[in-house]
Amino acid sequence: MTMPFTHADWAAIMPVSVVAITALLVLVADLFSGRDEPRGLCIAIGLIGTAVAAYLAARQFGHPHDAFYGGFLTGGFATVFQEIILIAAAGSLILYGALGGERVAGPIAIMLWSACGAMLMAGAANLIMIFLGLELLSLGLYALCGAVDRKTARESAIKYLILSSTASGFLIFGSALLFGATGSVALADLTGPLLVYNPLFWLGAGMFLIGLVFKLSLVPFHAWTPDVFEGAPLPVTAFMSVATKAGVLAVFARFAYAALPAGTSEAILLPVWVAAGISMIAGNVGMLAQTDLKRLLGYSGIAQVGYILVALAGGTALGLRYAIFYLTAYAFMNLGAFAVAAAISGEGEEGAQIANYRGLGRRRPWLAAAMTVFLLGLAGLPPTAGFLGKILILATSVTSGYAWLAALLVAGTAISLYAYAKVIRAMYAPEEAGPVRDLRPFVPLVWASAAICAVLVVVMAFYPLTPSNVLPLVR
Repeated sequence: MTMPFTHADWAAIMPVSVVAITALLVLVADLFSGRDEPRGLCIAIGLIGTAVAAYLAARQFGHPHDAFYGGFLTGGFATVFQEIILIAAAGSLILYGALGGERVAGPIAIMLWSACGAMLMAGAANLIMIFLGLELLSLGLYALCGAVDRKTARESAIKYLILSSTASGFLIFGSALLFGATGSVALADLTGPLLVYNPLFWLGAGMFLIGLVFKLSLVPFHAWTPDVFEGAPLPVTAFMSVATKAGVLAVFARFAYAALPAGTSEAILLPVWVAAGISMIAGNVGMLAQTDLKRLLGYSGIAQVGYILVALAGGTALGLRYAIFYLTAYAFMNLGAFAVAAAISGEGEEGAQIANYRGLGRRRPWLAAAMTVFLLGLAGLPPTAGFLGKILILATSVTSGYAWLAALLVAGTAISLYAYAKVIRAMYAPEEAGPVRDLRPFVPLVWASAAICAVLVVVMAFYPLTPSNVLPLVR
C-alpha cells in the first residue's frame, strides 16, 4: 500500500502539529495536576509548545516545499507569518498569568487550536486549506470571546459569531465561484489569462475579497471590532488583534501577489485600497472619543491594518517586506500595551479604563514608560519601529504610484496623535484626590513581557530586519 503523502509533507505541518498537541497536553496537565489552580503549569506548557513550534518553523525558512500536492507551502513567506502568529499566541498566554479567572486550561487550549488555524492560513495555497484554517481560527475565537461570566463578553461572542459567519459566507461562496471558473481549488490556477473574460472569476474574486476585508475589519465592515474587543477577555483581545490579522493578511498577500491573471490586479484590488485609505481615517477618528483602552486599540487596529495594506498596494516585493516589518512591529506594540493593561488591572477588572491610568507614572514608572513606548510606536513617532515602518511604507507607496494613499496615511497619523497622547497625558498627570486604587501585585511574567516588547519596539527602529526571500508565494 502506497501512502498518499510523503514524510516531507508531514514534516511541513510539524509546527502546526506541535501547537495542536500542546493544547491537548495543557488539558491533560490540568486534569491530572492535582492542584486547585494549575495556572502556572498550563501557561508553562503552552509557552514551551509555542517555543518548540517556533523553532521547527524557523528551520523551514529558506527550504520551500509544496506539501499535500501543493495545498500547503512552507519556506520563507509561510514561516514569517507563522512566527508572528506564534509570538501573538505566546504573548497572549502570558496575560493569563494575571487574568483569566479560576481555570485557564480550557481557554489556553482553545487559543492554541485557534493559532493552528491561523498557521494553516499562513501556508495555505488552495481555497479549501484557506477555509479550513479560517474556520479553525474563528470557531475558537467565538468560544473564547464568551469564556467569562460577563454580559459584554456574551454580547461580544454573539456579535462576533454572527458577523464573522457572514464574512465566512462571502468567502466560501466566492471560493465556489472561483472553483467554477477554473475547475481547480489551487490559487496558482487562478492566473490563467482567459479568466479575464469569465464573469464567474470576477464575481468570485469580489466575494472572496469581501470576506477577507470583513475579517480584516476594514471600512465599511469595521463596526463590530471595537465592541468585540471591549467585550472579550483581555488575553483573547490581544490574540485577536495580532493573530487574526496575520493569518488573513497572509491569505490576502498570496491572493493579491500571486493568484490574479496578468493585468487584472489593479482593477480587482482598487476597492480594497480605497477601503484601506478610508479605514486609516475612520479608525483614527474613532479613537478620539474612546475612554476604554480595548476599544481604543480596536479602532487603532482598523487604522493599522490600513497602513499595512498601503505597503501592499504597489504589488512590489519591497512593499511586501515592509508590510511584514510593520506587522511584526505592530504585534510587539499591541501585545506590549495589553501586557501593561494586564499588569495594572485590579481585582475583577482588566485595566481597560483610561481613567485608571491617571497617575501611573508615579505609581508604576517603568510600566508607564513601557506604555509610552508602545503608544508612540502605534502613533508612528520616533524612536520606535512604528516610526520607521511608516517611513518605509510611505516610500514604497509613493514610488508605486499610490501617493494618495500615502497622503491619507499622513493625515490619519496626525489625527491619531491626540488619541494616543490622551493616554500618555493621563499616565503622567497627578492623581486625583480620593481613595488610592489597589493595583495587581507584581506578576513577573507579564512585566517581563512588557519589557521585552518595549525593547524590541525600540531596537527594531535601528535594526530593521525584513525578510528578503519570501517570494514566490504560489508555485
